[in-house]
Amino acid sequence: MSVEPYKVLALKYRPTLFSELVGQDTLVKTLRNSFLSNRVGHAFLLHGDRGVGKTSTARLIAKALNCTEKKDGEVEPCNSCSNCNSIQLGRHVDVIEMDGASKTGVNDIREIIETVVYRAASAKFKVYIIDEVHMLSNSAFNALLKTLEEPPEHVKFIFATTEIKKIPLTILSRVNRFDLKRLEGVVLINHLIEILQREGLSAEKEALKTIAREAEGSVRDALSILDQVLVNCGSKIENQMVNELLGKISKSDTLNLLELIIKGKTAEALKRSRDFIAGNTSAATLLQELLGCLHLISVSSIGDNDLIIDDYSIEEKKLAEKLSTKTDTIILTSLWQILFKGIDELRVATEPVMSLEMLLLRACHMSILPSPDTLIKSVLDIGSDSMMHVYNMENKSVLKTPEKSEIMDERQSNVENTETERPDSSAVKEILDIFPGATVKK
Repeated sequence: MSVEPYKVLALKYRPTLFSELVGQDTLVKTLRNSFLSNRVGHAFLLHGDRGVGKTSTARLIAKALNCTEKKDGEVEPCNSCSNCNSIQLGRHVDVIEMDGASKTGVNDIREIIETVVYRAASAKFKVYIIDEVHMLSNSAFNALLKTLEEPPEHVKFIFATTEIKKIPLTILSRVNRFDLKRLEGVVLINHLIEILQREGLSAEKEALKTIAREAEGSVRDALSILDQVLVNCGSKIENQMVNELLGKISKSDTLNLLELIIKGKTAEALKRSRDFIAGNTSAATLLQELLGCLHLISVSSIGDNDLIIDDYSIEEKKLAEKLSTKTDTIILTSLWQILFKGIDELRVATEPVMSLEMLLLRACHMSILPSPDTLIKSVLDIGSDSMMHVYNMENKSVLKTPEKSEIMDERQSNVENTETERPDSSAVKEILDIFPGATVKK
């Protein structure tokens, strides 16, 4: 007895009806109205990020055009006739699917131009689907212009692309453009729940949130991750397992690490980061997690819960709110600036872990700096010392030593015995540059 080969979830649950296109309500509504009113264009351009349904939509349009069982006034293909089945499998002789990445030259387009004059063999329309159409050369685009503008009545063109800016304007003016959007987290999570129910499985809500965040709005990416998770999980998917497989750390752990950074606890922050790295988390992933949670804390400081996305649990939101009330917004924006610049540093670093630790050290040092008001008043006050004096007054510096104190005392006595000039305003400007968004209260 032959065993049916395993089919990945992304193929098993590929949309076969317009109603199954998840998160593309505007597109579905427009296409439905086009078919109901018999105003279907001769050329379509489907634009969107990876895994949002461009190829699936192209095949649905081809099926709706050539379905033999579909009656007047109906839009959805029957999915049972020979045309529907062949198109769904990508094997129909009159629906030609072409990869624009591998067939980029003018000779490939010339083959299309030479065959469009012939009618479809077994379908009503001959449909040309060109995926990644932006990969075509300029000569290929130019060769297609005339045919695309005035094709035979029995021919339809459907283009799909992820790079709309690379499509010439001469092509864009000859097609009906549809932009497929990334799925929102809630919509993607509900879709995953529905698929798991069909498979007879269950999952923790936090696990599905983690998968949805990692997929970044792509249905295919989410289902591919889910496939990988199902291999290692039992009947229920746990968030801990998902984090381990993806090399992720929980948002709570990331927020706790940020709290150490904000408090300037350098040693503890480095130890915690090394624990994460030892647990299969890459330096780049940890940095991205820190940026995401830093954004959560910054948005929480505004005090409007509607601005916080629903990807976080109640406990995580409470912890972020707690940190936001104890941290100045200027410190948060400065930390963001440091960590964000670290993305490029890690990309070119030969030892990413070392670069990450230097970033964390820099971030911890920034967090314990005095406020900009205090710094500027210290600069403008000719009777006070400079940076070390401010550190000593606020007891924030972890870099103080007796030797430095003696040097600063000597500098202070020299200042008292000599005539000093008022610092230039450029010093104030430098301080404000360090703290983006800072203001000085008079």
